Amino acid sequence: MMKLSICSIRLSSLGLAVIFGLAGCAGDPLESGVDPFAPMVFKEGLTAMPLNPPNKATTQPFYVSQHTIFKFAVDTNSILIGNDGITRYIVILTSPNGNSQVQYEGIRCDSFQWRLYGTFENGAWKENPLSSWRSIQDHTPNRYQAALAQGALCNFASQEKNIKNILQSLNPNGFTGQTKPTNSFGVIN
Repeated sequence: MMKLSICSIRLSSLGLAVIFGLAGCAGDPLESGVDPFAPMVFKEGLTAMPLNPPNKATTQPFYVSQHTIFKFAVDTNSILIGNDGITRYIVILTSPNGNSQVQYEGIRCDSFQWRLYGTFENGAWKENPLSSWRSIQDHTPNRYQAALAQGALCNFASQEKNIKNILQSLNPNGFTGQTKPTNSFGVIN
């Protein structure tokens, strides 16, 4: 009986030693270079230009500001919620004289930035070779990126992942892109 209990104690001790040994192999995250609390480094995925021009049947106008003289619309079929944290879309900007400019852009909600990937000119998409991330301007008359980010594409500082929520937010009767909530409860002051 005594031998059995000594054997079980030795086996238990050996088992604990193996467990602690394996746990030690996992390593210190700070020494291994994998810190689970470190900020993630942004890595943009590949962006392909759209294959088609905007579809007039799926174009949704949206309100930007009482100070702008332009009209703005987004092609809802073009909205792409990327796994890299970027929401890409086709936007149509129309001047008071009726001339339109069509652009393919992306918005990052985490950093409140936008990027112009290309424009639709003479029946074809042309990539913007000087494309870079720029801060979204919130206090300018033609602040359409801010309106899209605040009203539909972002949920505060995170990307809206549900296309149905984005489409519902773009509904002209409920679109709130002209205002930015001023507190964490989403209440607009």
